[in-house]
Amino acid sequence: MSKILTIGEILVEIVATSKGNGFREAVPLIGPFPSGAPAIFIDQVGKLGQDCAIISRVGDDDFGYVNIDRLTQDGVDVSGIEILKQGTTGSAFVRYREDGSRAFVFNIRYSACGTISLNDETLKLIDTCTHLHVMGTALYAPSVVESILTALTRIKAKGGTVSFDPNLRPEILDSPGMREALQTVLSKTDLFMPSGEELFLFTAAKTEADAVAELLGRGIKAIVVKRGSKGASYFDASQSVDMASFTVEEIDPTGAGDCFGATFVTFWLKGTAPQEALRYANASGARAVTKAGPMEGASTKAELDQLIEAQA
Repeated sequence: MSKILTIGEILVEIVATSKGNGFREAVPLIGPFPSGAPAIFIDQVGKLGQDCAIISRVGDDDFGYVNIDRLTQDGVDVSGIEILKQGTTGSAFVRYREDGSRAFVFNIRYSACGTISLNDETLKLIDTCTHLHVMGTALYAPSVVESILTALTRIKAKGGTVSFDPNLRPEILDSPGMREALQTVLSKTDLFMPSGEELFLFTAAKTEADAVAELLGRGIKAIVVKRGSKGASYFDASQSVDMASFTVEEIDPTGAGDCFGATFVTFWLKGTAPQEALRYANASGARAVTKAGPMEGASTKAELDQLIEAQA
């Protein structure tokens, strides 16, 4: 039985209700919503009934407990979340622009989750896990990078597997050690899950086919390219599969890629055929965008089955 682990930021998201280019004037806000890419990912894993855990830190405040309560409710092992008495839970203020892109104001690196490090208890937790999912957003501080690389080494040494979603934000790409950490993680990755142009981040290739061939040639077992409303594609050494997206009314796209990734990884680890795993992952991403709030659209398998059957 697999147990999926992720390490990284837990935060709350507070969202402007009107569109605009940022926060240089007072605007109405809604939230707090439980959030953080690793937290959204692992919450979706938990909702599918898969054994899973997260290592992170939050402050001893309402924002921290909003997250702990949601993750616990959805079946995630939260024993690796440390509550810092003098810490502050991370936050992200988000405003959508007219073109659908987002403006962020983050408090991550200097919040509780910016100080994540491992101790005897979290090392024991790591050793109960068989798969590590790495989010590029989580490589934002040296101690977090060290924690992720330690977990990666321990899990791979026992024959475990690693999935990697670059999920890069321009606001954090130049964090100390970020680029070096990305390359290190990629070298140990079994399942690579880029979004669109992220496929080319680590290659000199100019075409998708060449980039896929180069990455598979480095030892990556499988690649899933997320294409948003255009669906997704799967590649390994013997096959490629394209899968169209589902048609839904979009309310809030935040977290859709994390839910997609969590669902694909969960089914992939069970040995599900790539076409079926992609179908469930696309359904998961589609349902995620129909709810306001990054974690609000996480789905059970029954809910995914219902969407798949409705659009069959």
